[in-house]
Amino acid sequence: MPTYKDEKTGLWYCKFVYTDWTGARRQKKKKGFRLQKEAKEYELDFLSKSQVSCDMKFRLFAELYLEDCKARLKVTTYPGKVNMFEKHILPYFGELKLNEITAATVRQWQTKMLSSGKYKPTYLKSIHNQLSAAFNYACRFYGLRENPARSCGSMGKKKADKMDFWTLDEFRAFNEAIGNKIMTKTIFNLLYWSGMRSGELLALSLRDFDFEARTVTIDKNYARLDSEDLILEPKTPKSNRTIGLPGVVCDMVRDYASRLVDYEDGDRLFEVTKGFLYHEMKRISEKSGVKKIRIHDIRHSHASLLIELGTNILLVSERLGHEDVQTTLDIYGHLYPHKDEEVAGRLDRLCA
Repeated sequence: MPTYKDEKTGLWYCKFVYTDWTGARRQKKKKGFRLQKEAKEYELDFLSKSQVSCDMKFRLFAELYLEDCKARLKVTTYPGKVNMFEKHILPYFGELKLNEITAATVRQWQTKMLSSGKYKPTYLKSIHNQLSAAFNYACRFYGLRENPARSCGSMGKKKADKMDFWTLDEFRAFNEAIGNKIMTKTIFNLLYWSGMRSGELLALSLRDFDFEARTVTIDKNYARLDSEDLILEPKTPKSNRTIGLPGVVCDMVRDYASRLVDYEDGDRLFEVTKGFLYHEMKRISEKSGVKKIRIHDIRHSHASLLIELGTNILLVSERLGHEDVQTTLDIYGHLYPHKDEEVAGRLDRLCA
């Protein structure tokens, strides 16, 4: 593993031959190392990654895995995955060899995460799923014998113990406290009475509304990444949908749009970010005395309102844009505990 010193710069470099993934032999040269040790470490790491083997440090495997994910995930999903690895996974597993990580190793990591008391059960579940997905990739493409994260069992919970949402009275109190801020009022009424996601709302243009039919069409999603506004495909194919709106909300949107200056057809109707929604919701919740919930919980509030009105679960699912009705049942099934009793009562009255 020879390394060389550049007499002109005083820096070290390495030059070596390796076999790429096609089987061809290639030469690699890397300059600019301050220490000879750094040049040797680079060569060793590079060769470890180029050999389809589990005998490499987990951090090197993670680089390969995340690079593969980057081309397959949405641009808004990938940064979150990288963040979980950098913050929670690599600090513990990074310097361990991939084929030396056992179920016991993962269990010890779980214990450390659980005992910190910093994270919600649903977040812990997500972190563990990310680790398990990486090991699945290693089993499939690098010959790892088994997934230690699967063998040791998961941690956390898939669903939160408690779902926060506003009742109709709570929303009305919040809405009253907004005052005469017409954009804020229009935004929160659209969210509450449609159940759309915040990204779907922030992607809307005026052309998405049919005021005669009293509908809004959802066919895009807004995100902000690296200070750039992005208009993306909806979250899932079923997210493409048309939602009926109350006439009052349609009038509110039309009134708001009539006040815009220099608005061009196709422009975003609400030129704000999710950060604006968060700060407005926090401010108005404190002013109104209504409990603070997340922006996404307004969507839960809409769903709970539909269920309270006796809306069929299939219609709730279609309105929310869920991929299938099972997703809706998994999230909101607990809101139907007495519906079977109501059905039985109706049947009793028919039989009488």
